[in-house]
Amino acid sequence: MDYSPVIQADNKNYFYDLLLAQVKSMFSQERNFLTNISNFCAIIYTSLPDLNWAGFYFRQGKELVLGPFQGKPACVRLPSDRGVCWESVNTRRSVMVKNVHEFPGHIACDSASQSEMVLPIFYKDEVIGVLDIDSPVIGRFDDEDKDGVEKMIDILVKSTDFSPIGIFYK
Repeated sequence: MDYSPVIQADNKNYFYDLLLAQVKSMFSQERNFLTNISNFCAIIYTSLPDLNWAGFYFRQGKELVLGPFQGKPACVRLPSDRGVCWESVNTRRSVMVKNVHEFPGHIACDSASQSEMVLPIFYKDEVIGVLDIDSPVIGRFDDEDKDGVEKMIDILVKSTDFSPIGIFYK
């Protein structure tokens, strides 16, 4: 039986409150970065409707390298300063794209993706990676989604020891 909260237009804030409680509970006793980011992907992918991919990319020198994800196989390495993920890294902010085909330099890992939301992951005030969420629906993401997922990431970061991957991003 699926116990994931159901999202509806009239209860989106409540939906994200339920997800925040789930994330807090799941990460309250675990600090391992691989365990936490893997479970985080699963929560995002199985709870948010109309997604075709959710996963992490982490900085390694001048590339972003694929981390844990849910969905079809993905691009393994994203070259520097191209695409939505690098836009998030370079601006140090979340980026929502209503139609990826209109985003200059978009990197298409899955031709079914129509919209995208990318959120930076900070460790010791450095952007060490991003959470990338794709949808086959144009305009899928809005400010409520961004705010809700940013709050979830905040809990993830506070609950996770990212030091093992910190050596890679310089």
